[in-house]
Amino acid sequence: MSITDEILAIFSRRGSGAYFGEDVSMTEHALQAAYFAQATAASPALIVAALLHDIGHLVEDVPDDLADWTSDAHHEQIGGHWLAKRFRPEVSEPVRLHVPAKRYLLATDDKYFAKLSPASVVTLKLQGGPMSALEVAQFETERYGKDAVLIRRCDDRGKVAGLKTPGLADYRSLIEALAI
Repeated sequence: MSITDEILAIFSRRGSGAYFGEDVSMTEHALQAAYFAQATAASPALIVAALLHDIGHLVEDVPDDLADWTSDAHHEQIGGHWLAKRFRPEVSEPVRLHVPAKRYLLATDDKYFAKLSPASVVTLKLQGGPMSALEVAQFETERYGKDAVLIRRCDDRGKVAGLKTPGLADYRSLIEALAI
């Protein structure tokens, strides 16, 4: 089974569910994040990272209802680890860092909180809230920190009900080209 077939099978099994309190499915959210990454002329690796940034939610069991979440699922770490076995760091590392990027943006951009969806505000509380000054300084030394911020911004935008985007299969050649 190719990496793309594996990814398509995962989305087929779990991607049609609602995206934790948002008006889109998990698959729609992934496709929209990739669409917005492509619209910014992101590198192919970042487009795939945007597409797969929430793969950790799909490869591990988490409650379907956001109200049932009592702790952080650490999906960014799960997803980053899963991707690191299949892709170069240019794909896996921004995924691993996309939740810290959310916390970073909250600490460094006064207008960022207003851009969060209600569901993202709920998960923020579980993820530790804005970074401290020390955490900000550490994040700024991360090699893929800026890439993670881009993924985070695409993640935030990728919650538009009814937005038409390319389908998962349209990313097959890009995924295959970046797989290790």
